[in-house]
Amino acid sequence: MDPRYVLFAIIIASLAIMQVNQRLASPVLAILNRWLRVGIVSLGMAAVFQDLAWSDRPYGILALVFGLLWILVETIYNWLAIKALSLSPLPLFPRFHLNSGGGEWPTNPRLLKVRDWLRSEGFKQVQALKAEIGPAHNLRVSVYQDAAANIRLQITFLPQANGAVSLCASYSSNTSAGHRYVTDNLYLPFGGFYPENWLILRNPWCRSLPSLLTRHRERLARSGEIVLPWTTEPLADLNDQQQDLERINTELGFLQPRALREEHGKITHEGRYRVWKEILTLGYLGRSARYE
Repeated sequence: MDPRYVLFAIIIASLAIMQVNQRLASPVLAILNRWLRVGIVSLGMAAVFQDLAWSDRPYGILALVFGLLWILVETIYNWLAIKALSLSPLPLFPRFHLNSGGGEWPTNPRLLKVRDWLRSEGFKQVQALKAEIGPAHNLRVSVYQDAAANIRLQITFLPQANGAVSLCASYSSNTSAGHRYVTDNLYLPFGGFYPENWLILRNPWCRSLPSLLTRHRERLARSGEIVLPWTTEPLADLNDQQQDLERINTELGFLQPRALREEHGKITHEGRYRVWKEILTLGYLGRSARYE
């Protein structure tokens, strides 16, 4: 088969996925489209070099070289973006406030079905929160608990550049052994460190909240530990988490000491490498670092 037909098919598939994902904001489709873009660049540039007789190398070799060059260019871009974030005034661990202005849940039919499912499962909203992450940009969080208050669910709404909204879920439970079990599907790179008593299972591919809840309950059952009901308010607990994460990541060398941040940025060189590596694995493999 002529490679150009394959190239045209990949272009059409990429455009179709892009249109669909403007409504769904699915990280799974984003990963697939990222690989398709690599194919478009590698096959397209290889075809150009062969048509213009700029190289006598086999088509497959040229495509492989241009694919690797594209990933290298993207890597350099990501590294510069991490450096810009490190030097920017944007907080890495923002403080949350009560969202008393309403609009805590987007009026999207797909997301409204998720809220209906939560009600059918006995989850009730405890608090609606928000955190300022930039000028006129707020991170919205809606916190739910099951009927026994043993499982707390944090729903985070992530606005996309195309105007769509992506939903990420994080189930968490505390046990009598002092552990905090967290099961989430966050797909944003972190690269930092968590407290030792946090047992985190991250599955960015799992976009189904029922499946994620089943996995969380299975983890709790396998642990054999007694699950304690939540007693702290979500706002206080979340802000305490943010404070602890900033302290731990400063102590372990992911963040610069406060006195050095204005001159050198917030994230150390080792921390920037960890973030870059997680961007790469999440972006192309949908896999985050293992925290258990």
